[in-house]
Order: sequence, then C-alpha cells, then structure tokens
Amino acid sequence: MKKLKDFLIDKCKNEGSLLGLSIRSGISGMSLYNYFASARLQPASNLKILTAVAALRKLGPDYTFQTEVYCDGEIVNKGCHGNIYLVGKGDPTLQLKDYMQFAASIKEQGIRHIYGDFILDDSWYDDIRWSEDLIWKDQQYAYGSEVSALTIAPDSDYDTNAIKLTIEPEKNNHPPNVEVSPHTEGISITNEAITVEEADEEELIVKRLNDENHFFISGKIGIKEGKQEVYMAIKDVENYIAKTIRHIFKSTGIVLEGEIKRGKKKTDAKCIYRQQSLPLSSILIPFMKLSNNGIGEMLTKELGRIMYDDGSWESGIAAVKENLAPYRINLDTIQLKDGSGISAANFIPAEELTHLLFEIQEENWFPEFLKSLPIAGEEDKMVGGTLRKRMKGLEVRAKTGTIEGTSTLSGYLTNVNGERLIFSVLFNHLLDEDKGKELEDELIALLAVIENWS
Repeated sequence: MKKLKDFLIDKCKNEGSLLGLSIRSGISGMSLYNYFASARLQPASNLKILTAVAALRKLGPDYTFQTEVYCDGEIVNKGCHGNIYLVGKGDPTLQLKDYMQFAASIKEQGIRHIYGDFILDDSWYDDIRWSEDLIWKDQQYAYGSEVSALTIAPDSDYDTNAIKLTIEPEKNNHPPNVEVSPHTEGISITNEAITVEEADEEELIVKRLNDENHFFISGKIGIKEGKQEVYMAIKDVENYIAKTIRHIFKSTGIVLEGEIKRGKKKTDAKCIYRQQSLPLSSILIPFMKLSNNGIGEMLTKELGRIMYDDGSWESGIAAVKENLAPYRINLDTIQLKDGSGISAANFIPAEELTHLLFEIQEENWFPEFLKSLPIAGEEDKMVGGTLRKRMKGLEVRAKTGTIEGTSTLSGYLTNVNGERLIFSVLFNHLLDEDKGKELEDELIALLAVIENWS
C-alpha cells in the first residue's frame, strides 16, 4: 500500500495533471482505495462503458438493426413503375457488399428497369450529423464522421461513413501509391507525399477539405515501415452512398430512369427485402475493443428512437441515463454530451464508474459485456483491442480512453491472490496522453501485487 501512495505522490502528482482513482472489490463492491474518486473528470472513451451498459440493458445482446428495400409501383415486364426505397434503420455494419446485396434483392424481384427514383430514407434518426461538442477539425477523421441511419463502412472494423486510404511507399523520392476503399466515386486526392527510406508514422499527413471530399496527402512515408492505412470521414455521406448505388446498378445491369436522392418512404410502399445486422453482442466487439465512436453515437440515437420514438442525441442521452438509473449511480453528478466520449464536456467521477462496473456483474448479459472489453497483451485486435500492446502478463480487461489532455482506463483486474478488483483511472490535464498510458500501466501493475488493502 505504501508503494501505491508513494507512486501517487511522487509520479502522478508531479506530472501536474489531475487524477481520479477508484478501487473496489469485485466481490463485495466495497471501496478499497480512493484518490479524488468523487471529482468529476473527463472520461474520454470510458464513457462508452455507459453507452454499452444502457444498450445491453434496453436492447439486449441479441438485438439487430434492420435495413429494408421497398417498392411503391407495379412490377410489369421487368420494370418497376414507381420508386424504390432503401430504408436505413441504424445498422452500423453496412459495407459495399451489403449494397451489392440490396441491388441483388431488386433483381430477385425480376426488376431490371426502375422508371421512378431510388430514394434513400435515413429518417430513422434525425438530421443532426455531429454531436454538439465535436470540434470542427475532428469532422475530417473517421472517429468524427457523420452519424446517420444509413451508413457505409470500408471494412469489418465498421468505421461508419468513412473511407480507408491505403498508402504504400514506392521508389525513393517518388509519390506513394494510394488506394481508396470502398471506392473512389466522388473522392478526389492531391498527393504531394514523398517516399523516403525511413520515416516516422507521424510524418505522413492526410487532411480533408472541410466542405468536400477532397483529400490532401503530404509529408513522408518510409520504405522500411511499409504501407499505412488511414481512415478519413466522408462529407455528405448520402451523396457517397448514392454514387455507390449508381455504380452498382451500372455494373449489374439495372437501369434507373430517375434520380437517387434522399426522401421518405411512402406509407403504402411494399417491402421487398429486409436485412438484419449482426447481433448487438457482436457489434460491441469493435465498439469497445477498437473504441469505435460512430457505433457509440448510433447506439445512443437508437436508444432514443426505441424508447422515445426520437432518434436524436437529446433523447438518446436521456435514454442512457434512464437505463443507468437502476444501478444506483449518482446521475446528478454526471454530465453526458454524446455516446462515444469524444466531447470534453462529458464528466463523471471515477467512483461512479467502478460502482457501475460492480453492479452490472449480476446481469445475464454481463458475459457479453466482459467479452467486449479489451484484454491486456492479446495481439489479436478483436481480442486485445486497444490494450493489445499493453500490460502483457497481467489479467486485465478494461476500456481505454483518449482525447487531448485526457487518458483513462476502467475495468477489471485479477490480482496475485486471484481476486477480482474493479478500478477506474482518470487522468485529466495531461500535456502528453502517452505519459498517461505509461502511468496507467505502472499503476495497474502496482495494484496487481497488493495483497492487503487494510
């Protein structure tokens, strides 16, 4: 215990940052150690714990999201004499292959010619694309992408409404090769980067023009380091989806006479295809392991839609709080602004996080929640997640969090006695978030060998 106290005084305090620390017994829930545990601090992505708990409690681990195709006209001689609607209901796992399946479902109805329009209906959620505290420069990156009920992701990490730029070095002093996924329709690139023998990852810079899908690549990429994958947000995602569908129609032989545009399904339209997403328990894996912000915001809006028939952040946050209330955490001391933790205006004390993590252990869905947490030292990113290169050899399952000046870690630790401890470490006002990670790892290693908390 003395080593812990010395660590907090000698290392953490001297960093000039703020720290909230709460340690509980995983068996009794009794508080074992507090260090400014009641102070409201920014949780960063530790807030995803609250979102995941609320979603599991209300929606359940087997919950799925729907995407539907409708037709409002007669189908005669391989032609739809009316409109086709693609209705998105918040599936965060949609990829290019799913849009190909939507086109295939139209052909399966015998339709080769659409005489009306193809209408994208994303009215399941509201039209507000970003949470109110998202800083404008983050809108260009995948972690700050637009939030909508109709999405497209570049791969099975499910970075919703983003593209993946695979940037690969060429010969020395030549521009690197750039590939775009899911596709390049509507995307333009200015590539001013240069290939060198060796370069730090940070030397390659990718930015997007604020109002369009034009991306600038500059800096250096090293031959020794190899290719880099950079995820960037799509501007006006419905236009990108429209271009995706038009390209698929051309390649599959579906003729569209009208436009592809946003709209709302007519009440008398007939459903011709319905697709379900993976269950929530599976979606929680990339959400928690990879700290996927888009999924967090969509889960929040989904809770608002299901509970209050309003797919907005305001209703979603109210729904999150309502589903946390049974766990007897002090909601009066918590401030929630989004579902991902990206806002610097989210506040929660460390002791409320550990209290919640204790209370949910009796829920029948707790195994799914526990499975979703990153596991220290496990190299597979869908197992170790954001902890795959940290604390190897320790039995830790915990959620990481990082925004500027903030580094957090909350979860479960099995100590040398084989006992489960619940911990929350919230560092705020750091000048270097990486230093926060180092302090977290040292702190958890200390906690693991404490045998007596009296």
